[in-house]
Amino acid sequence: MISTIREQIQTIFREDPAAKGVIEIVLCYPGFHAILLHRLAHWLYRLGLPLVPRLVSQTSRFLTGIEIHPGARIGRRFFIDHGMGVVIGETAEIGDDVLLYQGVTLGGTGKERGKRHPTLGNQVVVGTGAKILGNIQIGDHVKIGAGSVVVHPVPPNSTVVGIPGRVVRRHGVNEAELLEHGQLPDPEAQEIDELRRRVAELEKKLESVFSSAKAPRP
Repeated sequence: MISTIREQIQTIFREDPAAKGVIEIVLCYPGFHAILLHRLAHWLYRLGLPLVPRLVSQTSRFLTGIEIHPGARIGRRFFIDHGMGVVIGETAEIGDDVLLYQGVTLGGTGKERGKRHPTLGNQVVVGTGAKILGNIQIGDHVKIGAGSVVVHPVPPNSTVVGIPGRVVRRHGVNEAELLEHGQLPDPEAQEIDELRRRVAELEKKLESVFSSAKAPRP
């Protein structure tokens, strides 16, 4: 447990430039509290204890605003930034070095049983308010833009944005590359710009045809 706490503190220092000291992290970081309480709840869950794991997770939800089902499997160096409104379902699986921002949902798509929540690979970044729904695989080194809704599998080394989420960029593995929300492509805006360009070309062609029709014949 001591090594887990130490690693979690180091992860927060690495991911959050606002972190000023260990005492501040221990006392003031809800993501830190939620992850440690989930480790306890998950351990009790795997022991097969009834009710107690859910009581631990609900206490964590009350204290932190972060809801993680005890059955969710979470890898090492997981970090939730801010955290309010994060929901992680029972059969969700999260790899190592994953970063979630506030308002993220790893949820299901209905009342199906069995594996019904997403699986995230290693070094995945999920932006504010993004929703990843269903039993889908999110590959390693994927970045999901704020507000995106992802309902289909995503290949490794991709950036996804939009509703529904679509891959707008494939990139090489670069651990230093950040999810720059203000610089993400906007596929809807790109399509609108393309439509405008085509309309302008058609208008020019129509003007040329009308001009030719009105021109006096020799």
